[in-house]
Amino acid sequence: MPSELIFVTGASGFLGSHVVQQLLEEGYRVRATARGAKADQLKSSYASYGDRFESISISDVSCAQFSEALVGVDAIIHVASPLPGRLDPASLLAAAVDGTLNILVQGEKAGVKRIVVTSSIASAMIPGGSLTDQDWNPITKEIALNCGNEVITYCASKTFAEAALWEWADKHPHVDVTTLNPTLFYGPFTPHFPLPTPDLGGISTNFVVYNLLFPDGTFPSDTRYIDVRDAARAHLRALHSAPASQVGRKRILLSSPHGQSLKKRVELIAERRPALKERLITATPQVREDTPDVLPIDFARVEEVLGMRMEHFHSIEETILDTVDALIEVEAQWRSAGHPIVTPPPAF
Repeated sequence: MPSELIFVTGASGFLGSHVVQQLLEEGYRVRATARGAKADQLKSSYASYGDRFESISISDVSCAQFSEALVGVDAIIHVASPLPGRLDPASLLAAAVDGTLNILVQGEKAGVKRIVVTSSIASAMIPGGSLTDQDWNPITKEIALNCGNEVITYCASKTFAEAALWEWADKHPHVDVTTLNPTLFYGPFTPHFPLPTPDLGGISTNFVVYNLLFPDGTFPSDTRYIDVRDAARAHLRALHSAPASQVGRKRILLSSPHGQSLKKRVELIAERRPALKERLITATPQVREDTPDVLPIDFARVEEVLGMRMEHFHSIEETILDTVDALIEVEAQWRSAGHPIVTPPPAF
């Protein structure tokens, strides 16, 4: 309930900043974590919220003892996760698993009874198979360590971390655990998000949409997504969802119920943002024709556990246009600071 104290990891990230903003807007108090100087930046950024927001520095959530920082906390939302390309494969896998487990251990030690963890749709995806909350990515540690593909290794890290989480949760039924498994998220940045100067990695998965704004950009291989604002709202809804004893294991796959082809997204931008028409991508989408534009997740399950109906999600038009507007604003800041504007890395 509003006024409760929620502990949030990854608060300086794209999704985490939306989670924090929505919590504060709904009256919650927030204790956020970040590393080093980022903790001070967060405190300054949310200063207008007074004592309803506080930040603490935790150098490494995978091994730190911080149960004292959880005293008085009503629930934890664990968004933080090591990103691809910043660690070697073995370190990435270990950091993801150990970080998740340590959050659970420290929370349980402090008496926290509700924990919401951001996982990924990747942990449930079976090549050519179904997509349900009973499915698990079959990737092995050997493949993850030796594939030479950062995205595959990252997907493995989310899979292994979530598997470890549920093994722990089964042994600690007195702690109410929920995982939210979103696909790629797009959307605007919050006013409190530390905009990169310039850092294409810092715009998070919005770089996929940013590719559409360059003649030599690349299309993603997949059209499915979720609006970051909807993903954040799902985390808030999970805080007070019914217990597993009533609704079963709360492993909730998330994606937008709204689909649109890549070609139509470019046409949408050209029509609604005509000033950008001459700079839009010129390539031809290579998505397979038999690939549906909407992931076949169980939206009835999303509504049952989170109370989010399909019509509650942002429309594709809102998501794409709000994302484009945000990216153009960031780009303008880069230009005014004298930074070169370059085509983002290929979309995956």
